[in-house]
Amino acid sequence: MSDTALPGSNRPAARNLFAALQLDTRLLGMIGAFVVLCLVFNVFTDGRFLTPRNIFNLTIQTVSVAIMATGMVFVIVTRHIDLSVGSLLATVAAVMAVVQTDLLAHPDVLGLGHPAIWVLALIAGICVGVAIGAFQGWMIGYLGIPAFIVTLGGLLVWRNVAWFITSGQTIGPLNETFTMLGGIGGTMGETASWVFGLLAVGIVLWLQVASRRRRASHGFPVKPVWAELVLGAITTVAILGFVAILNAYHIPQARLKRMFEAVGETMPEGLEVGYGIPYSVVLLILVAVAMTVVARRTRLGRYIFATGGNPDAAELSGINTRFLTVKIFAIMGGLCALAGAVASARLGFSTNDIGTLDELRVIAAAVIGGTALAGGVGTIYGAILGALIMQSLQSGMAMVGVDAPLQNIVVGVVLVVAVLVDIIYRKRTGE
Repeated sequence: MSDTALPGSNRPAARNLFAALQLDTRLLGMIGAFVVLCLVFNVFTDGRFLTPRNIFNLTIQTVSVAIMATGMVFVIVTRHIDLSVGSLLATVAAVMAVVQTDLLAHPDVLGLGHPAIWVLALIAGICVGVAIGAFQGWMIGYLGIPAFIVTLGGLLVWRNVAWFITSGQTIGPLNETFTMLGGIGGTMGETASWVFGLLAVGIVLWLQVASRRRRASHGFPVKPVWAELVLGAITTVAILGFVAILNAYHIPQARLKRMFEAVGETMPEGLEVGYGIPYSVVLLILVAVAMTVVARRTRLGRYIFATGGNPDAAELSGINTRFLTVKIFAIMGGLCALAGAVASARLGFSTNDIGTLDELRVIAAAVIGGTALAGGVGTIYGAILGALIMQSLQSGMAMVGVDAPLQNIVVGVVLVVAVLVDIIYRKRTGE
């Protein structure tokens, strides 16, 4: 008798369901862990953890680490490590702060409040970040210095370079348009958020159909139609549900009244307006899409994963692994600049301790998200989910009242356990 004929057994049906949907079991495990984590903290915080307000705050707190975690995937996949990301973030944040407050805001240049200040400051930060990242990549790739040593030195060097740039002072307040990148100070609003959500659903469904047609045209097996419909429905509900939650967090009445008064209008009685999707989250989505395209659809992405899988074979096949290392660390530097812009914009200032311990959080996010320290394996969406899990863990512990030292202990334990689980999983699956 076959397995499917066993009375009272639903395991074969479940296996057939998962096989038809072709779901990533590792991703499902992470999602399951995230859901359990949220439910546990929601119970211990008397329902405060899963409120729209806390979910909104959780998303904007996750962005800077998640942006850097997408770059850390490429670094770790190629069997390197970057311990300097937190310090590099501090340096580029200091550069952007000084550029917009001391240089561009000068009356002889652009003047205080000029709408182009944030763009030029961001470009300056990205250029500095890419240059520093490329320099570190050059030392690793061409001079043969281990990435651990180069970036450990960078951790010390760039943190103190940031201190010299700002003369040890907090720089701010930052330009008003620049702070819109930080989250609560810059959101799309309810209507634009729904439009963005519907466009995202349309694009995802279109990509799903296009992928199915492409696989069929090349003779590859495709999912059953019902499986495609189920995945499409899950994606649609997830995206629109996320938009609905963010729109459910309303702007405080006092602040809303001041906003109407600023334009010379009277606020209607009983008016409620949701924040919507923060611009920082939109930036993270764009980064995630771009990095996923690079990883899956470009020659650079293929070279990165080929090099991580077998560096010697990659070099023998003609891949310039030295220059590839420079590119990877340059990308990492650019992403640190974007993360620095978000982090400093959220605070409204550039402080000396900005980005402290972010190297731990970024590496942990990538590893928890399934990036193998042995190289060759990693996903962008996994790193972002890992960053969300990390931030949820820390935020939940803070809401429960766990002391900061114990929070770091828990994060360290979670990182070690995640690596252990990854090792066990790969041994069992033969990856």
